Amino acid sequence: MSISDHSYKQFDAELESLRARVMQMGGMVQGQIMTAIDAFTSGNHDLMEKVIADDHRVNGLEVSIDEECTQIIVKRQPAANDLRLVMAVSKIVTDLERIGDEAAKIARIAKMILQRDHLNTPRIGYVREVGDISLGMLRGVLDAFARLDAVKAAVIIREDQAIDEKFRGIMRQLITYMLEDPRTITSAFDIVFIAKAIERIGDHAKNIAENVIYIVKGKDVRHIALDQVEHTAQSNGP
Repeated sequence: MSISDHSYKQFDAELESLRARVMQMGGMVQGQIMTAIDAFTSGNHDLMEKVIADDHRVNGLEVSIDEECTQIIVKRQPAANDLRLVMAVSKIVTDLERIGDEAAKIARIAKMILQRDHLNTPRIGYVREVGDISLGMLRGVLDAFARLDAVKAAVIIREDQAIDEKFRGIMRQLITYMLEDPRTITSAFDIVFIAKAIERIGDHAKNIAENVIYIVKGKDVRHIALDQVEHTAQSNGP
């Protein structure tokens, strides 16, 4: 094996390691979201504390992976597809870290509700529903990243509309609760922030999907119409 062949194999191994670490971080963030929503719906204080305490692990992974991206660029000077992958990973881990922040926010607000007046908190099934949609989006986009599947990434972008609609449903339901029972007003506003955090999780999953399409197709699909995004994802070649 020549020195050049060895170098290429080593570089490929570094890129695969980078992708594996992104998937590791994604799995960790998925766990945070599930636990945060379970903590809110069940009123489990220990789960709330776990999500808050685990947030630093996600932050640490973001810093470590971002540093790895920098080292690869400096050492390997990648081009074309490889450069797009490294640049996109740097953005993807930022979105994953912010998803972790939103999960911690849900846990902190749930903790405030529990400490203040758990009995007067509206139990809104929509919160669980929109949480399940956002979690499904995250799982789907991580699978799209693992497979470098632009078409699946475009499907995730379309699913963001479902979260937006569910959020509007939560708002309507909360207004009804507040009108019928003023004692729920304070907690209802807290739930607005929880629902908004879940909606933001969907937004970050959408951002990751856009970066998957960028890796595969070399096209920046931010700020363009959904039908154009889907056309780009389905087109032949980069």
